[in-house]
Amino acid sequence: MSQNKKIRATTILAVRKDGRCVMAGDGQVTLGETIMKHKAKKVRYMYDDTVIVGFAGAAADAFNLFDKLEGKIEQYKGQLTRAAVELAKDWRTDKVLRNLEALLLAMDRDHTLIISGTGDVIEPDDTVASIGSGAPYALAAAKALIKHSSLDALAIAQEAMHITSTICLYTNDMIETLELDLSEEKQNEK
Repeated sequence: MSQNKKIRATTILAVRKDGRCVMAGDGQVTLGETIMKHKAKKVRYMYDDTVIVGFAGAAADAFNLFDKLEGKIEQYKGQLTRAAVELAKDWRTDKVLRNLEALLLAMDRDHTLIISGTGDVIEPDDTVASIGSGAPYALAAAKALIKHSSLDALAIAQEAMHITSTICLYTNDMIETLELDLSEEKQNEK
């Protein structure tokens, strides 16, 4: 394997609409110009299904960051923003973590955050956020669908990702979606 070939794990999209929170990710993993996997799982629940996290970038690096973020979320009892800030501090100052090539997209009932390896924690102003090589396409499609359709959050996430898969070489149509349960009963259990 050539040193300049990178494993890519690509498009993640978060959508909030009418009180619903959905995250979608495609399944493609690419090494250079070769598709290595079609059904990778790039989004997952954390903290008793109250947080959804997705990754884009080098898969091994992203799994390392998943584990570290999950530890922080547990440590701070589900407080996503605090956990993300603490992870970003570690990521920025730890020599090993600093070399990880991945981005995380995380959401809970109140916040959507993009967490980067440069120590940034960004909460977008918009109700949609996306990371990965197909991020601009997914973001544009989701924004247009929110503004010009009556689709719900789940349908918007699925359709925006499908549109992205027809444009971005590193995104396929094997879309996995996760949704937060925002019912009062679930939240009162906390």
